[in-house]
Amino acid sequence: MTVALMWEARALDGRGADLLAWARKQELDGQPLRRETFRAPQDRVLVITWWDAAYDAELPELPEPDGELVSRAVHRWRFESVDGD
Repeated sequence: MTVALMWEARALDGRGADLLAWARKQELDGQPLRRETFRAPQDRVLVITWWDAAYDAELPELPEPDGELVSRAVHRWRFESVDGD
């Protein structure tokens, strides 16, 4: 089964580039099948990692950034792939 972990944060005004750089530097314990990083208006950053694991498996996730970098708590979601089933 493939599980996708989504991590999304919103930077303080004008700190989007700093948040993006921070997210790109973060290493995980383990190697995902795939990892992509996105940015969006309002200084938002999204990281999606794909793992070959059970839906409820304990998987490494990106941490919370420093409070001086983000305007709110990180949002996290977990999804399972349904393609090919």
